[in-house]
Amino acid sequence: MKRTGWLRKLFGDRGERTAATYLRRQGYRILARQSLHRVGEIDLIARHDDTLVFVEVKTRSSHVAGHPAEAVTRTKQRQIARAALMWLKRRNLLNHRCRFDVIAITWQQGQEPVIQHYIAAFEPPIDW
Repeated sequence: MKRTGWLRKLFGDRGERTAATYLRRQGYRILARQSLHRVGEIDLIARHDDTLVFVEVKTRSSHVAGHPAEAVTRTKQRQIARAALMWLKRRNLLNHRCRFDVIAITWQQGQEPVIQHYIAAFEPPIDW
């Protein structure tokens, strides 16, 4: 991985830690972070009341390339949903209520991050 790749990874990890802290303050319990499956990764898995929440975190330093939430494309949604299905199957939790959230973080150097939480940001595709 090139240096810029490492910096991007560190920046993304920092965003995920910030999102996890934000969710905890909102009453969520973080169950897993960077849950890796053969079909993809789930950034955060949390429990909120009786709902399992699969969270995609996108962190950007600006909106030059678009809003961070715009990076959660239909293809990415399908990948997240498939990884979530595998996670649920492994734990025998298919009957649990779940949803898919997106946390978009804009974090300009020297400033506090701007966090936007999109609850139930997308529905899993029919073929997930």
